Amino acid sequence: MLSEQSAATVRATLPAVGAALGEISDRFYEGLFAAHPELLRDLFNRGNQASGTQRQALAGAFAAFAAQLVERPDERPDTMLSRIAHKHVSLGIAPEQYPVVHEHLFAAIADVLGEAVTPEVAAAWTDVYWLMANALIAIEKRLYEESAATGGGGGWRTWEVAERVEETADVATFLLRPADGSPAPDFRPGQYVSVRVELPDGARQIRQYSLVGVPGSSVRRIGVKRIHGGTTPDGEVSNHLHARVHAGSTVELSAPYGDLVLHHDDGDADTPVLLASAGIGVTPVIAMLEQLAVTGHRGQVTVVHADRSPAEHALRAEHEAYTAKLPDASAHFWYEHPEPGHPADRTGLADLSGVVVPSGTRAYLCGPLPFMRAVRGRLIEKGVAPADIHYEVFGPDLWLAQSTQGQ
Repeated sequence: MLSEQSAATVRATLPAVGAALGEISDRFYEGLFAAHPELLRDLFNRGNQASGTQRQALAGAFAAFAAQLVERPDERPDTMLSRIAHKHVSLGIAPEQYPVVHEHLFAAIADVLGEAVTPEVAAAWTDVYWLMANALIAIEKRLYEESAATGGGGGWRTWEVAERVEETADVATFLLRPADGSPAPDFRPGQYVSVRVELPDGARQIRQYSLVGVPGSSVRRIGVKRIHGGTTPDGEVSNHLHARVHAGSTVELSAPYGDLVLHHDDGDADTPVLLASAGIGVTPVIAMLEQLAVTGHRGQVTVVHADRSPAEHALRAEHEAYTAKLPDASAHFWYEHPEPGHPADRTGLADLSGVVVPSGTRAYLCGPLPFMRAVRGRLIEKGVAPADIHYEVFGPDLWLAQSTQGQ
């Protein structure tokens, strides 16, 4: 918790800091990468830096944490902290990197706000930073320890591509096995791994991809959508994987991480579940759906998916097959460009107005932010508790920066 004096100072200066967040974030990254160019080359997503989304996410999360401290001082935004921590450990972030971030972040704040940053203001915002940083360091330490205990080990491991399957024109799945023959670490359906590859310019860029399938196998499967940038840069890693990685190739993988996992055990096998996805967001949903089928989930399962067309719906056959294996499940697919004979009320964007959502439903969402916001809003209208709606975002979490509770 902040001291009363620091809380009063943060409360008074939060509007000014919030209004300048964009400029502060730009200055921060400029200073950080000038002093440590290796971070842009080998850690930060260069595409997200170019588009500005990573900058917005960092600034927004910091401001959201500060607002939480002064508005609800007795609550810690664990949802936000957990999601950030999982992403950090998948990248290999270490405690010694936090002082580096503090140095350049506060240099940017002082540079942008100038004389408004009095010693009192600097001290109060330093308190905010280290409360957030120390909370993340503690969570990340626990996650690293848990990963080591379940066979994840530390650092990066080399995996060999056993098989590659072209699922659609722009989605390929890769079946991977540990190159040294060691056991594959355990994971929970819905989690992801980081994949690190060396690009032609020598950079070692990292991206996260959900694990498709259920635990227990000696191999791992990921789905990779080739990103065509359009107004933003093409996806460096996705295009590299599609162009250069085939059976026999090797890649580096992190241990599995991610907090969007099924809250499923023997005690709640009757709980209604809704799995909503769009586009490549289908990958963690397939893992969850298969897990429900394997464990004999008895409760109603509602499967919702939106895509541009059936041909672009990756893993559609698995989507349908696992749904059919459940005793009480239904699938609802929306396509912007459907095939002939597709139901008229399933054409266009996903619309849950006609979908029955039972009381007590626990929902899991993965896809573009507009899709997830729309689905979340409709679910709340239908009586689903906000705390029972969970989501995953690939890339910088701009939604997280705006709302830290109940998602």
